[in-house]
Amino acid sequence: MKTLYTAVATATGEGRNGHVRSSDGLIDAELATPRELGGPGGSTNPEQLFAAGYSACFLSALKRVAREAKAPVTDAAVTAEVGLGPNASATGFQLAVTLVVELGGIEQQLAEQLTGQAHQVCPYSNATRGNVEVTLEVVTA
Repeated sequence: MKTLYTAVATATGEGRNGHVRSSDGLIDAELATPRELGGPGGSTNPEQLFAAGYSACFLSALKRVAREAKAPVTDAAVTAEVGLGPNASATGFQLAVTLVVELGGIEQQLAEQLTGQAHQVCPYSNATRGNVEVTLEVVTA
């Protein structure tokens, strides 16, 4: 692969109860295990960071395929819901993702088609394919 950009971030401390910082300092956040997992909460966590990255990346891919299709999308938003649970071996954990795609100005069928195309373009979708269950929900306004 010809690398176009490399993001660098470092986690320190106890992982989920620690700190994460990007090399440029734009991300500089305390981490805490969520209350739902028995932690103190009150700070971000890896699943939230993954959800933020996936939703932004997918929206970018969606806008690209809509633009290329000359689709008259008036508004768009992507919400990523990232779930964490035990894997089949019960010794580790896995993720499951639901992407809720909201598109305005177009019919449901075209919205679903564009969402499917974006799912083929998005680097997060390509990275998770075959390993993380990803559900696409499409809503038109």
